[in-house]
Amino acid sequence: MSFQELNNVYFVTMQRALEAAVNEMGASLVFTDARHDIAKQINDVEDMLQRGVDILLLNPTDSVGIQSAVMSAHDAGVPVVAVDAQAEGPIDGFVGSKNFDAGYQSCHYMGEQLGGEGKVAILDGIPVIPILQRVEGCQKALGEFEGIEVVDKQNGHQDRSTAMNVTENMLQAHPDLAGIFSVNDVGSLGALVAIQSSGMDVKLASVDGNPEAVKALAHPNSPLIAIAAQHPATMVTQALELAVKKYRGEESPDEVPIDVTLVTADNANDFTW
Repeated sequence: MSFQELNNVYFVTMQRALEAAVNEMGASLVFTDARHDIAKQINDVEDMLQRGVDILLLNPTDSVGIQSAVMSAHDAGVPVVAVDAQAEGPIDGFVGSKNFDAGYQSCHYMGEQLGGEGKVAILDGIPVIPILQRVEGCQKALGEFEGIEVVDKQNGHQDRSTAMNVTENMLQAHPDLAGIFSVNDVGSLGALVAIQSSGMDVKLASVDGNPEAVKALAHPNSPLIAIAAQHPATMVTQALELAVKKYRGEESPDEVPIDVTLVTADNANDFTW
């Protein structure tokens, strides 16, 4: 499996679940970390193909840029299943969260908690399909509240320190801001620091289910009020099962959507990856 990054507990959780599933099969696992560098990821995939892998699970750092690597795997007769983020090219399957639903659920809950009124900003991320879908879902949900206005959208690059700085700028530019939606939990943790430092009453909603973020949400009076949580272990094991079926030529779907779980203060203590 080629990961877009492994400096994130979400993908580490995925990697560990994959390792356990592969060991149970009696197979062997090769995995690489692209570190958000598409050129490195393409090279990683080419190296895997040279090593004679039978199945390729691909978590692309750039949905479009990875196409040449997908073509190489296809030409080599290696089934490719994209995981978490879609990939352009002749892939054999895709397993990922219902990202539109994640954005929708998170932002609809925030809209309700704001009483259907107020100014909201969006803390965006890298332009891969899951992130775009989360933003679309959020905008759809917020659009259902006549009194809510989206006043800003900036890219926090799904990075804690970058998101903190971007959020600080948002709060200064909009001193009457009521809510922020972050496309992922790493970004939301940076945004949370900025909100708490400002002393402003701003509600924060996010996506992922990162254990640190869930713990922060469970804290009394936390600005972080909702996380549409993904299930990375389920996702990658489902992807492996699908890829094995493709490899064996068995009947199987082209896509396997994975439900998300809305985590709030009511159920945060019971949720874990």
